[in-house]
Amino acid sequence: MKAANSKTSGGVWQRWMALAVVVGGLGMAPGVRAENGPTEFNIYGFAMLDMGYQTKQNDPNWFDVLRPTKLPSFDNEFGEDGRFFASVRQTRLGFKSKTPTAMGDLNTTFEFEMFGTGVDAGQTTIRLRHAYGELGKFGAGQYWSPFMDIDVFPNSVEYWGPNGMAFFRNVQFRWMPIQGDTRMTIALERPGASGDQGVVSDYIGGDLAARFPLPDLSAEYRMGRDWGYVEAAGIVRQINWDDMDPTNANGDLSGEATGWGLNFTTNVKTAERGTIRAGVVYGEGIENYMNDAPVDVAPEVSGPNPTDVDGVALPVLGISAFYDITWNERWTSTVGYSMVDIDNSNGQAGTAFQTGHYALGNLMFYPVPNVMMGGEVQWGDRENMNGYTSDDFRVQFSAKYNFATMIGGQ
Repeated sequence: MKAANSKTSGGVWQRWMALAVVVGGLGMAPGVRAENGPTEFNIYGFAMLDMGYQTKQNDPNWFDVLRPTKLPSFDNEFGEDGRFFASVRQTRLGFKSKTPTAMGDLNTTFEFEMFGTGVDAGQTTIRLRHAYGELGKFGAGQYWSPFMDIDVFPNSVEYWGPNGMAFFRNVQFRWMPIQGDTRMTIALERPGASGDQGVVSDYIGGDLAARFPLPDLSAEYRMGRDWGYVEAAGIVRQINWDDMDPTNANGDLSGEATGWGLNFTTNVKTAERGTIRAGVVYGEGIENYMNDAPVDVAPEVSGPNPTDVDGVALPVLGISAFYDITWNERWTSTVGYSMVDIDNSNGQAGTAFQTGHYALGNLMFYPVPNVMMGGEVQWGDRENMNGYTSDDFRVQFSAKYNFATMIGGQ
């Protein structure tokens, strides 16, 4: 009985395996092998300390970064001036893999850090950065938006970075028809935007809900050269809002707006040791793609009556220009400036953010490979729609310890 059962069981198993092979092979081109090559697996990251002193004040949920939008919008909004801060929230861990296949390399990235945002703002907690995979000319997951250019981010230690650059990791599906130093990418991205009901919300009523009927469409083209590159990127998006209050005396406040933006960036190598990183971005209703800007849509009073209100996509201009220089194998420096300017609507409150300035300079020391430490001075400034201004000056010391290892591969 045991022998008979064993034989019968083995025959069934063999038939199931044969069927799986046939089904798995359906749709494969003749001569294409199903087997992948050996996977190369990388583990990487760093532990990092940020410690410093700010001479003024900002939102305590953002104590260890310099964001002009988080500076006071009126006197002593966050208490008295002068704060010491310390943080390890930049600490990062990531995993990458590369697997050769019949269709090219299968690449994946899973990366997170400890910098809490959103409901975890101010906390040291796990925050997803990348969850992304690509095969050939297609990629999917959470990754850098094609509308942004990560290569204009300077070699600084202040975490948040230049406020005037487009900077957004978004969920997307992308097509990369041109790859390499010269490249082209087109993507469908997860939509989303923020709104400001402003002062008119006190008398127009309405319970408004955002709705995004279409994905954001973004694209980039980079022309690479020996001296660096130039890049142009664009985005277009549809933003809708629905009035959920059928009893609103002022009628249906539902509406829509089209957001769009253009982003021009470059890296220029100077001599043998320096790099200029610069960009300018302009658009309407793209604030959530900026590194530090407020709402995308705000109310505009469009008629003689205060209840004649439309929603408008706010125009935004951002600029960023930094210079990275490597003095020698032990020392580097970065200096630069960035700015964001919003064209506010007439329905926003006077305390609404209008203009932000950001600047820094540093000197970093690399005593041995994978170790960096040094100091940085930072300045930020906020200007409201009503003309009120506040600023902050910080001195920061940081120490960073990198690690990386590779497993498998050829």
